[in-house]
Amino acid sequence: MKENVKRVWCLYRVSTKSQVHNGEDIPMQKNACRTFIAQQEGWVLANELYEKGVSGWKSSIEDRDALNIIKEAAVKKEFDILLVFMYDRLGRKEDETPLVIDFLHKQGISVYSVKEGEMKSDDHIDKLLNYITFWQSSGESLKTSIRVKEEMKRLNELGYYLGGMPPYGYDV
Repeated sequence: MKENVKRVWCLYRVSTKSQVHNGEDIPMQKNACRTFIAQQEGWVLANELYEKGVSGWKSSIEDRDALNIIKEAAVKKEFDILLVFMYDRLGRKEDETPLVIDFLHKQGISVYSVKEGEMKSDDHIDKLLNYITFWQSSGESLKTSIRVKEEMKRLNELGYYLGGMPPYGYDV
């Protein structure tokens, strides 16, 4: 492979299986990443990994199969760039996700987001900004959780069926 060619791996993630198109695809992220790659000189799509119904907030890095594959492949120098739609697709844990970025950089892997550009960890300021990025993502997950719980509580109070096993004597 020519030296100016960059092998790109893409990671697509959604938190719930209901966000997966036809049970198989994450088209918005995939299309955006493929378009972004096509606009970069020398970038070649080499692999696409999917995390369907994997929370970036609740799931620990070591429990995420795709991230473990990415880390193993990075050590083996199987790709040059990891591309995601947005950085929160990598994870939403401020105490874990910046360490993944740092690990990839130490393996010589560049990390890019279609919407946010390249994430660096060259110096202390870069590492602080990475931490803040994922701290903010963690906060967004917390706020989403609060909103969902409050809406479920409201719907329950109105008598709406919210799933699960119906109470004895009720038909769904």
